[in-house]
Amino acid sequence: MGKTLVEIKESLEENVGKRITLKANGGRRKIVERSGLLEGTYPSVFIVKLDQDKHKIERVSYSYTDILTETVQLTVCADEELQA
Repeated sequence: MGKTLVEIKESLEENVGKRITLKANGGRRKIVERSGLLEGTYPSVFIVKLDQDKHKIERVSYSYTDILTETVQLTVCADEELQA
């Protein structure tokens, strides 16, 4: 069974400052993959600061509903990957 919006928000709050990878539906059957730091959580959105060497834009924001509806899939990188 899926998570509620509150559970999704709480889960993201626990991971602020960690590296994440996300896959987002870019429309027209296009999947956009991005990586960066989970910068912050707000009442209805969360902000990801993207890796500057890989992406032209600095930050992206998504709503918790995007995760609930699986428009965005998010993976928190393991601590071992942070040190590499």
